[in-house]
Amino acid sequence: MAVEDGYSLIRKVRSSESDQIKRLPAVALTAYAREEDRNRAIATGYNEHLTKPIEPALFAAVLAKLTNGH
Repeated sequence: MAVEDGYSLIRKVRSSESDQIKRLPAVALTAYAREEDRNRAIATGYNEHLTKPIEPALFAAVLAKLTNGH
């Protein structure tokens, strides 16, 4: 992302005045694979943290899990 990173983007989403936008499921899909990276992504507001390269079936399963309740 040229102007901002994913952390600042998810902060904006989670601080939205709209409850519908606040509750959007969000997955951090990144090359950063350390436990600290996962913890930061979750603490910042992502629902899941997945690392590249990713298996399409895993990505589909995570998306299905996140959207079942929405």
